[in-house]
Amino acid sequence: MVVRSAMHQAGATVLTKLLELAAPDTGQRTIPCTCGHAAQYRELRSKPVLSVVGMVEVSRPYYLCPHCHTGQFPTDIELDIENTEFSPGVRRMQAAVGQGSPFDHGRRQMKLLADLEVTTKSVERTAEAIGEDIAAREREEIQRAVQLDLPMVVGETVPILCVQMDGTGAPVVKKETMGRQGKTDGQPARTREVKLGCVFTQTTWDTKGRPIRDPDSTTYTGAIETAEQFGKRLYLEAWKRGWSRAEKKVVMGDGAEWIWNLAEQHFPGAVQIVDLYHARQHLWELARKLHPNDEVNQKVWMKVHQRRLLDQGKIEKLVCAIRSIVSANPEVAEKIRTEADYFERNAGRMHYPNFRRQHLFVGSGVIEAGCKTVIGSRLKQSGMFWTVREANAIIALRCCHLNCRFEDYWAARRAA
Repeated sequence: MVVRSAMHQAGATVLTKLLELAAPDTGQRTIPCTCGHAAQYRELRSKPVLSVVGMVEVSRPYYLCPHCHTGQFPTDIELDIENTEFSPGVRRMQAAVGQGSPFDHGRRQMKLLADLEVTTKSVERTAEAIGEDIAAREREEIQRAVQLDLPMVVGETVPILCVQMDGTGAPVVKKETMGRQGKTDGQPARTREVKLGCVFTQTTWDTKGRPIRDPDSTTYTGAIETAEQFGKRLYLEAWKRGWSRAEKKVVMGDGAEWIWNLAEQHFPGAVQIVDLYHARQHLWELARKLHPNDEVNQKVWMKVHQRRLLDQGKIEKLVCAIRSIVSANPEVAEKIRTEADYFERNAGRMHYPNFRRQHLFVGSGVIEAGCKTVIGSRLKQSGMFWTVREANAIIALRCCHLNCRFEDYWAARRAA
């Protein structure tokens, strides 16, 4: 640690010398101003900046417009230190630790691993600022996609490309739920739904014919936004992953209506599959209503309706069996009707034996795990409450990092 501190101090001294810029030549002492006039060189001014080797001083030219009295530091823009006291390297560290753990934990990580003293608030502000910039670039990409200005994605043919989507709640501050109904009648909402999607490829299957997801092929995208906005976002991600080159295209989710509306709108012609385990959950809920506090009869009922009908894709018979149940209890009768409608509406998405013969996934475990990995482990820890803006910034940053596009972002930022 002593040697490291000494090396950092030496590095900071050298870097400060390198950043002692000279005054511009006589013929280069004016630059354009946004007001249309010319700003004139006044003097060299120094600025402290925290770099990856410690605190350094940047000495750079200062220009002032005599017409609008606006000052400029062109070098700050070139070095990407405009309106910040942190170098790009330090901001990259803050964004990396901020997307993966609580901000105070990130502050401690930077001290331990890089011997850099930063505040918890600076980690928070930097991570959110980088996340917002990533989200803004994504919105520009989405807008180009809406205008059919999509990038050409070249590469080999993709045997199977799978898109999965789901929603999960993220805790938000009170002002973000004003006027929104909670899950319990009469109670206000405490969360906002994050719509999350994932895209992955599949090439092979095991000896029993069960599908195998290609290693490291999963990418994520998501935000707290309307279904319409999310549909465009997910379509762009699928396009970048080779949707146009896929031999077989699959969309999977639970029975939520918004999922299948998006599938019809953005992914026409794709094989649609309702998560088998979600469908089973619907049957279990009905079984508990029909046989409350009677686990034996619940299991007997499930054996007939799940194993013999649902798992074998005999959905029409399953719907008839459910509708034939008669109950004098209004609550149970309503549940029977609701579940029968659910299976009837999704019958074409529940031909599980056919899907298995094609070596396709019948469970949406990838996106369910993604909800925990991408959202739950970062945004839903004890005591966390977010604004929608903050949550979306961290989601964008986290997806960028998990998709292994973090360095691509910084490369594009340097090239801009």
